[in-house]
Amino acid sequence: MIGFEIHPRKRAIGNEFVQKFLRIPVANVSDCMSRMTAGGARLRPMHDGSPMGGPALTVRTRPGDNLMVHKALELAQPGDVLVVDAGGDLTNAIIGEIMASYAQKRGLAGIVINGAIRDSATIRRGGFPVYAAGVTHRGPYKDGPGEINCTVALDGMTIEPGDLVIGDDDGLLCVPYDRAQSVYAAAAAKHAAEQMTLAQIAEGRLDTSWIDARLQALGGL
Repeated sequence: MIGFEIHPRKRAIGNEFVQKFLRIPVANVSDCMSRMTAGGARLRPMHDGSPMGGPALTVRTRPGDNLMVHKALELAQPGDVLVVDAGGDLTNAIIGEIMASYAQKRGLAGIVINGAIRDSATIRRGGFPVYAAGVTHRGPYKDGPGEINCTVALDGMTIEPGDLVIGDDDGLLCVPYDRAQSVYAAAAAKHAAEQMTLAQIAEGRLDTSWIDARLQALGGL
């Protein structure tokens, strides 16, 4: 029935890549994807900021309703990141302490809500990753409709079921399934280069000649 559809997830990023990406800051990965695939500044960590990563289990639901989110939690596999597009509406919370605790018990890697959560103090103190656009005390409805394992878009970031979703204190990022290997190689090199730059700063030998060279190239000097 249209509005109550559960699609199979045909593929999912493997744990090997997840663990590799967890060692690299999201900002480094973003720089290697032309800074075009971020989840928007509204989606912020509601937990203690510990890194998150895993294949996306996606849900699109009517704003303020979490019926299909409950169903998705039943279908989720250990290591999944539950990604819910609730339209960005902040009127009703989509999840709270109970659903976050259940997700953690089932072994999920985290939850992303394009909408609101509640029980924020408890979630903030915990180590289970939860990202959301805001907080409200109002609870959700459980009437539907909704769709599971569909394409979702969170503030311009398109996510397909099984894509890699990563997050840290700087926010969220989606790495498409078929780009994971090339993006990881570039991000690892970027991270190594930044570590070298930090070492040069600590040793007082940072080369800043590129600044004037860049200004000259732009006609600024």
